[in-house]
Amino acid sequence: MAGPGGVLLLAWIGAFAGPLIILTAWALVRRSGRLRLAWTLAGLALVAYGLGVWAFLIEPRLLVVRQVTIESPAWRGPPVRLGLIGDTHVAAPHVDPARVARVVARMNAQHPDAVLLLGDYAGGHEPAATRAVPARSEILRGVAAFKGLRARLGVYAVLGNHDWWYDGPAIERALMASGAVVLENRAVLAPRPEGAFWIAGLADLDSFRAEPSYPRALAGVPPAAPVVVMSHWPDPFAQAPDRVALTVAGHTHCGQVDLPLLGRLVHASRASRRWGCGAYVDRGRHLFVTGGLGVSILPVRFRAPPEIVIVTLRAPR
Repeated sequence: MAGPGGVLLLAWIGAFAGPLIILTAWALVRRSGRLRLAWTLAGLALVAYGLGVWAFLIEPRLLVVRQVTIESPAWRGPPVRLGLIGDTHVAAPHVDPARVARVVARMNAQHPDAVLLLGDYAGGHEPAATRAVPARSEILRGVAAFKGLRARLGVYAVLGNHDWWYDGPAIERALMASGAVVLENRAVLAPRPEGAFWIAGLADLDSFRAEPSYPRALAGVPPAAPVVVMSHWPDPFAQAPDRVALTVAGHTHCGQVDLPLLGRLVHASRASRRWGCGAYVDRGRHLFVTGGLGVSILPVRFRAPPEIVIVTLRAPR
């Protein structure tokens, strides 16, 4: 028994067996006459048990709708509401097509102007050719669930590293079949009566076809036009030009575990140490990194709950 699925199974076994084990240990220590020690150990064990159940079985199944307002000097025109969904990791623990469908419904209830899908739709690290048919079907059904998204300016997507490890072209085709516009170092115009703007997408750092490039992605965008850039990783933001009103990214999962005092112990990339979760302003350029929905490596989240985000992007007042 190995991998995230095996760890999750152990967590469920521990959830059911834990109280009995704690009670048995308490009784044995109490029988020895060390009453204070028995209660101390039982209290510590119960705290550890509760934290474990929360981190492995409860928090990863939650969904937070985060509302953020970003005022960018590079934005032109009226505000726009952008819905962000990242890192669904279908076929990894806690996320299946049915949950993606529920997330889609929650996003639709926020009435975003546009929805930006930020990569890593496939869970696990194995290529599609080595996976069983049910697992491949589950991943593609998870992507197909995005067909239910409703946004007046459309749905846009970039691929992530897990998608390329799995089968980038297959994920890309599935996204297109769901109605999403897939962007890899290119931009498209989002026409809206109250003021058009551009949405650009960067290639993934693990793409088999291209390296992420702001110059290539923005080549067709007029110099003064407002533009939002999508990237799976936050790392390319280091090269973001001033003309970009906002770069949005995922990949980090907000560390998955954020311990009091110690903070995030695991970083998904070099840049995630600097830009790990939330809104950042760097030399006047704006970045937002969402913690996304799924899990990787371990089926755990602690103080980093799954989220979808509504970013209201506007010019400074």
